[in-house]
Amino acid sequence: MQDWLTPGNHMTPQYALALALIAGYWLWRVAREARQSWGPRASWWTVPGLMLLWLTPLADVPALFGLGAALLLLAEFWPGAFRPARERPGWAWPLVGVLVGLALLGRIAARGGTDVSVMLALAALLAGLGGLLAAALYRERPTSRTLGLEVRFARVQLPEWPDLSVTLTERGARLVNVSDGPLRLAGWSPSGMNAWLRVRTEGGTPLNTLQVGQSAFLPLNDRMGGVRVWYVPGHRQAQPRLFRADWTPQAYADQRVLN
Repeated sequence: MQDWLTPGNHMTPQYALALALIAGYWLWRVAREARQSWGPRASWWTVPGLMLLWLTPLADVPALFGLGAALLLLAEFWPGAFRPARERPGWAWPLVGVLVGLALLGRIAARGGTDVSVMLALAALLAGLGGLLAAALYRERPTSRTLGLEVRFARVQLPEWPDLSVTLTERGARLVNVSDGPLRLAGWSPSGMNAWLRVRTEGGTPLNTLQVGQSAFLPLNDRMGGVRVWYVPGHRQAQPRLFRADWTPQAYADQRVLN
């Protein structure tokens, strides 16, 4: 009986070792990202990419190598290779993948098999191991405490470069996070008023955190000439900050002041 599990029969040991190192690197990266509450997305293309590279010398089809290498590059450098996971990934399908892969390899070792069957067994085993690592090492994100009125009376910092930008609209002002990280919002007030209002979306949903590039809506009338927004940068132990913006109210835009 031919031993299909011995790479030396159809490929060099160096080539098989290179594929094993790539698989090990991918599993290590899945584990590292899981500790930061991220899960694989486009990175799953690593599995079919490696399987095509495995099959290339066995099927003697050089085109498979180029296709497999392209999938590996896509899985590594695509911007959405890993995405933040809101909850721990499931255990069921990775466990099934590992069991199916081991069962197929055991059957092939006992009765023999084709190159394709070996490839499918290794693919199921690799995908299952990746899923198990993503689930086992996932770290729950700590729930951030909602900021309140205490930030209004705390010692605040005026940033040298604004973290927020404001654009006037017909119904108020559009607030956008232009910083390089999320901002935890405490509240806001029109300038010249002793108010304390929740920052909300244009649909009225309260916002506790403003992600990078995300916008919020501040309702204002045409006699209001500025806003004050209290917030804290997303990183830990950051000092509360105050965003200030002032302009000429639209109701008085046509009036001139002579000195």
